[in-house]
Amino acid sequence: MSTRDKTYFASDFHLGSYPKEASISRERKIVAWLDAIKADAKALYLVGDIFDFWFEYSTVVPRGYIRFLGKLAELADLGVEIKLFKGNHDMWMFGYFEQELNAQIISNELEVTLDGKRFYIHHGDGLGPGDGKYKILKKIFRSPACQWLFARLHPNLGIGIAQRWSKHSRIASATEEKFLGEDQEWLIVYAKELLKQQHYDYLIFGHRHLPYDLPLANGAHIVNLGEWINYFTYAVWDGQALTLRKWEAGE
Repeated sequence: MSTRDKTYFASDFHLGSYPKEASISRERKIVAWLDAIKADAKALYLVGDIFDFWFEYSTVVPRGYIRFLGKLAELADLGVEIKLFKGNHDMWMFGYFEQELNAQIISNELEVTLDGKRFYIHHGDGLGPGDGKYKILKKIFRSPACQWLFARLHPNLGIGIAQRWSKHSRIASATEEKFLGEDQEWLIVYAKELLKQQHYDYLIFGHRHLPYDLPLANGAHIVNLGEWINYFTYAVWDGQALTLRKWEAGE
């Protein structure tokens, strides 16, 4: 029997994004990846924007994703620890995944020690310099008042508005991101400032949609997990090293 000794990290699946056919195809690839890792996965960290939109009404959740959610349930039943981070697209998670999957919902950053190494993990939205408008919007969207007001909308209207907005997002255009250089990549700037205050061996982010593994000062590494529209990348910790990989069907 396989030993469950690996921890997996992935982000930015954007399930449900426009067009629908591409999302369904992407979901099948993700399910195939989850099926491949279930034999040795000890823990699974899904680092935000797993869904292009998610809002849990008290008795309703967004329609779809049945294969993906079923596979997560299978992993949970096998004893795999699941941690779900709120992203900027799916920040309105409440109790559904905790109840159904015994998952831990992470609203902001998570600091954790794995096999003696310190990890700092965050979706990546609202960090670093700039993007002032979004930082204000994030506070509004996460406020109980905003959530209460949105919950007053009928699900057909609320989710319908989100789906129409999704057609104009950067995911719909499937544009590949370009590395801007260390001084212009805001998550790298943020990581360097954070390391001045506290040492971490690995800083893991999503959100940027560009996969990279970059060494920083004092042996630290910043890893951006990329996305599953163009890159299909993820990271795996095997107890000794963190490796950024690309999923290829048939692995």
